[in-house]
Amino acid sequence: MTSFLIADWYPLGKDSYFRKFEVYNMSWSADVSLKSVILTCASFGGPIAVMRDRSKIVKVQGSGKPVIAIYTSSGKLISSLVWNSGQLLQLGWSSTEDLLCVQEDGAVLMYDMFAKYIHTFKMDKEVEDTKAIQAIIFRSSVGTGVAVLTMAYRVFLVNNVKDAKVRRLSKLPGPFAAVNAWTVVSGERFTHVLIARGKDLFLLNESEHAQLQYVDFGDEETTIVAMEVSPGYRQIAFLNRSGKLWIGSIDLRKKYRIFDTHHIPQYQMPKEIAWCGLDAVVLSWETSITVVGCYEDSINYMYDDHVHLVQEMDCVRIISSDSQELLQKVPQVVQDIFRINSTSPSSYLLEASKHFQKRSHHANEYIHLVQNKLNY
Repeated sequence: MTSFLIADWYPLGKDSYFRKFEVYNMSWSADVSLKSVILTCASFGGPIAVMRDRSKIVKVQGSGKPVIAIYTSSGKLISSLVWNSGQLLQLGWSSTEDLLCVQEDGAVLMYDMFAKYIHTFKMDKEVEDTKAIQAIIFRSSVGTGVAVLTMAYRVFLVNNVKDAKVRRLSKLPGPFAAVNAWTVVSGERFTHVLIARGKDLFLLNESEHAQLQYVDFGDEETTIVAMEVSPGYRQIAFLNRSGKLWIGSIDLRKKYRIFDTHHIPQYQMPKEIAWCGLDAVVLSWETSITVVGCYEDSINYMYDDHVHLVQEMDCVRIISSDSQELLQKVPQVVQDIFRINSTSPSSYLLEASKHFQKRSHHANEYIHLVQNKLNY
């Protein structure tokens, strides 16, 4: 029985194990293909919003207007709405499971999971005039925030969509050039943005000037093309143009590891990056994922179809067209009980229980091994 329970455990480092198991068979129709849709999932196993990726050429029926379908976490349809508003830039979910729809003019429309309209707020007149090109929906200490990047490469954000107070962050210095990647870092008393442009990385906050940052990749290539912060905003991962993954502290002072993704068979640049708790970074390709430990080792998983990663507080959900899986570090208490050759009191108690059910005298022997650690 124990060998069956640990069959899907994979070691990652000296004393850590990761496991992956199926949570649901997805109930949605065959029309939902991850190759051609944009998928946005609420945290903690909440609802999923699905919309056709208009950059992909697919056969459509009807008017051709965007349709946002909202499903349960297991793929059962809850509601849908036809998008008749402005150019949609980003979808996301608030901490109260309201759907946030960010438009290029800076308007943020909110709906509940039953597609009922709640209200709209706007970021700033400058955003409306210059248009936004990217948006990030993030978790803050006071709720859910929204940040937008304009065509003039200015960043505007609100920390709480329930009380939208717009802040404009410091301006990027130097020549007018495209942004490679950016992310939001939010703490109890601050929110700032890390933004990569060319070979440079800048920190933007409410001060007058942007602050130049440095990330040591161990080679001359410093162009960052993707980044992802960990739950709680304590750690960060950067991917550079040569395929090296830098993992370290959020203040960039501690480098935990540099992982070269070129070692992965059939190499190409990863499609998604997500943190699995605080112990690993997960990279996804079209039909595979790689779990990279913060200090050593990696695990590869192969799939038959496209997958989508959903970063949670202590795990990663992996969604495909057919199923939803959960990838997590095996909790220490579970390791103590089921790990082979474990000598923990909890493991002995499990053995005592097994022998007691068999009416074996060995149950008493296992109880004696941990008797001095039991509280009566």
